[in-house]
Amino acid sequence: MDVVSLPIDIDNTSIDSRFRLVIVAAQRARQLMEGSEPLIEPGPGQKETTIAIEEVVSNKLEILYGEEAVTALREERRIREEAKRRAMLAERESEGTTQARKDLNILLGAVSKKDDMPELSSPEAEEE
Repeated sequence: MDVVSLPIDIDNTSIDSRFRLVIVAAQRARQLMEGSEPLIEPGPGQKETTIAIEEVVSNKLEILYGEEAVTALREERRIREEAKRRAMLAERESEGTTQARKDLNILLGAVSKKDDMPELSSPEAEEE
């Protein structure tokens, strides 16, 4: 599909130029690559860039302009950074838990070895 060479139908979409089409499709393709669900049914083996262009052309996306777009981008970045921070904290916590388990296993192993040792009799027990 050679969508970029087609004339832009202003009545059908909110895209006013080929340049905006490329920018919006690139942003949407990035979202798809990061795990967003497609708004159309993708064909077999269809790449994220093609899906993004088809979503834009079929008017499935809400396209923001001006200050509203800048605000939305800032919010998206903030949410993405927060998700990364949470993932890093969870990973650190998991690593800490793993290390604590290793330490506990070593400690329990030392205690069980101590329990396996024969008890030494005290001199008082021998006198009885």
